[in-house]
Amino acid sequence: GDFLEGLAVYVAQQTTGGHKSSAQGIDLEFIHNGIHYIVSVKSGPNWGNSSQHARQTDDFNTAVGRIKQSSRSSNVEAVLGICYGKTRTTRTKSGYLKVVGQNFWYFISENENLYIDIVEPVGYKAKEYNEEYFQKKNEATNRLVRDFIAEFCSRSGAIDWKKLVRYNSGNFKLEKFSTYFPPSPKL
Repeated sequence: GDFLEGLAVYVAQQTTGGHKSSAQGIDLEFIHNGIHYIVSVKSGPNWGNSSQHARQTDDFNTAVGRIKQSSRSSNVEAVLGICYGKTRTTRTKSGYLKVVGQNFWYFISENENLYIDIVEPVGYKAKEYNEEYFQKKNEATNRLVRDFIAEFCSRSGAIDWKKLVRYNSGNFKLEKFSTYFPPSPKL
């Protein structure tokens, strides 16, 4: 996500004079044909839950209001730019444009093939990160297994389930528990 956002900002800088936005929840700003675009970049179409979508709408509304108040531009367009996917460009119920996949890359570059042109460099970057990720993941797995065996297994390798359950759930302290739940009176 961060890589694609950075790539989108870089492309817009080169093609439209765009810049990284300082507004909360907005990644990119540029002016094209008299329209001040504020853009939030998401890597894919399934980017958030309902609270995050509501927050995005609030961030767009705040940014549009500030730009209009500053008299920099009265024609401001909020855009949710999604780096991949096939959904058509639409205006959401909240009023912002949702531009996806090839349309998004064209929107910031005016190059209809950019979405294909960036695949190879993105693939190299992903491979670089994947190798590092899998190495770190394997190291972490080995540490966790080593520590688990040392703490919860017998010499033969059998799991000491009672010790594991005590570690995971054992918290009974009668004197502390009694202050919250005094014993029932004897009948």
